[in-house]
Amino acid sequence: MSKTIEVISERNSIFRQRVQVAGFEDIFVDVPVAYGGEGSAPDPHDYFDLSLGACKAITAQMYAQRKKWPLEGITVKVNRDDSEERKGTYRLEVVMTFHGIEDEEQRARLEEISHKCPIHRLMTSATVEVTTRTTDTVEA
Repeated sequence: MSKTIEVISERNSIFRQRVQVAGFEDIFVDVPVAYGGEGSAPDPHDYFDLSLGACKAITAQMYAQRKKWPLEGITVKVNRDDSEERKGTYRLEVVMTFHGIEDEEQRARLEEISHKCPIHRLMTSATVEVTTRTTDTVEA
């Protein structure tokens, strides 16, 4: 499956970006004021981190639904430690709360299943190839 996401700089010398994803309202990305941005939207790291949290929640919800477990909702907190990112280590701690699940074995299974979400697997076991090129005009 192929999908195109378009990122557009709309303000001169300001880092805020508008992102267009087919079928959705515009999404914005910025950097914190400390790095010269306006701090008006999540930064790219936030989107990276939240992708993991959201994917884990969705995967666990799908599993609980299939098993007909009494899951009422999930709260996911993603804690970032980027203090060694420049050395090649970016740490994410994911803390999940499964609301409505009292059985410890079910909670443990939901956590285990969350490790199989596509984003977790992409972040931890896939080879990601990035190709970057420039063009003179916007391509369709």
